[in-house]
Amino acid sequence: MPLRHQTSTATVSQDEHDLIRSILAGSSEAFERLISPYSDRLFNTLAHILRNAEAAEDVLQDALLQAFVKLNTYQGKSSFYTWLYRIAVNLAFSYRRRERPTISMDSQKREHGEEPHSTLEAVDAESLRMERAEILHLAIGELTEEFRTVIILREIEGCDYETIGDILAISPGTVRSRIHRGRLQLREKLIPLFKQNSPAT
Repeated sequence: MPLRHQTSTATVSQDEHDLIRSILAGSSEAFERLISPYSDRLFNTLAHILRNAEAAEDVLQDALLQAFVKLNTYQGKSSFYTWLYRIAVNLAFSYRRRERPTISMDSQKREHGEEPHSTLEAVDAESLRMERAEILHLAIGELTEEFRTVIILREIEGCDYETIGDILAISPGTVRSRIHRGRLQLREKLIPLFKQNSPAT
């Protein structure tokens, strides 16, 4: 799944509170400047959650629209980044509930059979890296929803426990527990997949 280049969120061109005041005063250009550091990163998170780039784009646009409409309700108790992510993740959950369940890797194997193993000579370093990244992506997609989201936010987005808790409206202790259990579940799924895709010795 193609992901977007992520712009660093470490700095912004102007204080977010000043931008928000400008938006509430009627400046649409200020809104573009406010969301610019976050939109690609948020798209990547949604793409991992939804496992579909087109759906991620739709949810992203819905989230940005909601953020614009509801900006007057933002009270500054968390960062704008956290507030925006909470809107987007909730919309992603709603989208998943409306859609049919995705086909699991096991059911795909039962239907289509095992993929042929590539020999080491036929795979260069870059293609092997991409293959392993795809395996990781598929394994994350197989996690249950409560574990998938915290693993994506922690391991892919690099969010700290407090930020994840703010986004998902759960306590840091619950975040820590879900990450631990999610990592165990992820490891169980990755070990056989990597063995299956390793070249024969």
